[in-house]
Amino acid sequence: MFNLTRRTLLAAAATVPLMASSAWADGLISIIVNDPANPYWFTEGEIAKQTAEELGYSANVAAHKGDTNAESTLVDTAITNKSVAIILDPANADGSVGAVKKAVDAGIPVFLVNAEINQEGLAKSQLVSNNAQGAAMGAQQWVESVGDSGDYVELFGNPSDNNAATRSNGYETVLTQYPDLNKVGQEVANWDRTQGYQKMQSLLQANPDITGVISGNDEMALGAIAALKEAGKLDQVKVGGFDGSPDAVDAVKSGEMQYTVLQPVAVFSEAAVRQADNFIKTGETGADSEKQLFDCLLITEDNVDQYSAAFVLDQ
Repeated sequence: MFNLTRRTLLAAAATVPLMASSAWADGLISIIVNDPANPYWFTEGEIAKQTAEELGYSANVAAHKGDTNAESTLVDTAITNKSVAIILDPANADGSVGAVKKAVDAGIPVFLVNAEINQEGLAKSQLVSNNAQGAAMGAQQWVESVGDSGDYVELFGNPSDNNAATRSNGYETVLTQYPDLNKVGQEVANWDRTQGYQKMQSLLQANPDITGVISGNDEMALGAIAALKEAGKLDQVKVGGFDGSPDAVDAVKSGEMQYTVLQPVAVFSEAAVRQADNFIKTGETGADSEKQLFDCLLITEDNVDQYSAAFVLDQ
């Protein structure tokens, strides 16, 4: 487990030209993310690309947008291009296994970031946020914001992503300790802001007197906030998010969102590429295990001014 107790210096990567530090470490690293329209996945891809180029590789970023067929095609392209490694945010815990196996069978090591697949021993590394830790921390902050009684609803992420269930279960573990808190609705909004807005509208129609919304990610939470503002109910409903995106941080600053749980995507995206570099050079990742958890951080009004760059919190 990786506990982030000091400032991450990756913010500089966005502004400082990166020089190759190893002249012989050439080759293509293919980076495949979900959807860079989401700032979380955009940062994931950009940090991985910048790190690869810093280490002397060429790199490209492509997106499958949650489609396993598109993911499979992108892996085929990476194989055709003779990639020396693939950094992949898998589209589906089960459905991405075949794409990973295809790359491995072609002799290309795969390093998974952000989400896991339901098979060990294929990818060289699976680097993810400690979603259970982050969800428990967020849920406790949510109770402090909302109170220990009242009706609330939950926005659930993409069911094909194990992170969605892990976060929801983490919320449940904490919130069921408060018998006067009643979950009166839950909707799947697939990590998407527009769907969060639409599902929040439906939830509000069915449950006009809720006092809180707990969300599996920031994009859904921001959609919920837009629906609550439109309905004139944001003053009476507290919203909590998960990711630590710039827009969510702005919402925390303005008081529209109570908190967000920051996922250290900048940290584990860099780590994945460095492990790939180690493996290419030595045959070992340098990590103790395939599955690696990176602890999340809580952002509230008390420390929001320490947010110094996208997904970077000064400590």
